[in-house]
Amino acid sequence: MTVASLLPGETVLDLGSGGGIDCFLSARQVGDTGYVIGVDMTPEMLAKANSNKVKLGVNNVEFRKGQIEALPVTDDSVDVVMSNCAINLSPDKAAVFREAFRVLKAGGRLSVSDIVTEGEFSPELRADAAKWAECVTGAIDVNEYIGKMHAAGFVNIQVVDKSDAESIVERKPGMPPVFSARITGYKPA
Repeated sequence: MTVASLLPGETVLDLGSGGGIDCFLSARQVGDTGYVIGVDMTPEMLAKANSNKVKLGVNNVEFRKGQIEALPVTDDSVDVVMSNCAINLSPDKAAVFREAFRVLKAGGRLSVSDIVTEGEFSPELRADAAKWAECVTGAIDVNEYIGKMHAAGFVNIQVVDKSDAESIVERKPGMPPVFSARITGYKPA
């Protein structure tokens, strides 16, 4: 994830790490003096990530089972929290942001790529579990997203990039414009 601009020696936490691809890329950037923790809630993805870790011979990455709303990570212990389209799957985004804030060291940063909207989904679309699973209707308005980050304590929040996601998301009646966004925020130093 280039949005995170990782530095050698940093400790990184990947929310919803899946098979570990972003963790392995991050491990290269933080080098031997850095460390990467991936958190995923599914045993299948954790098994795949650990298998990939063995195949790649990576020593500065570990995978933990957990939910992004209740992270299995110590307070004030990571420099960077990153996520690639996992927060929009959470029904409690405020808890995710509070947890990210909790585990970050002072001055640390949250750097995510996620799906956001400009406007709200109809109640019918919001209730469609299949659309949630497709990473669509769990998305919220970008201003609400930023507001939840502010409420958790993040400062200097920026929407670094926002691209129209209509090439990957078919627009239906009752659906607001959908975007892929890169968003960063900082825990005060």
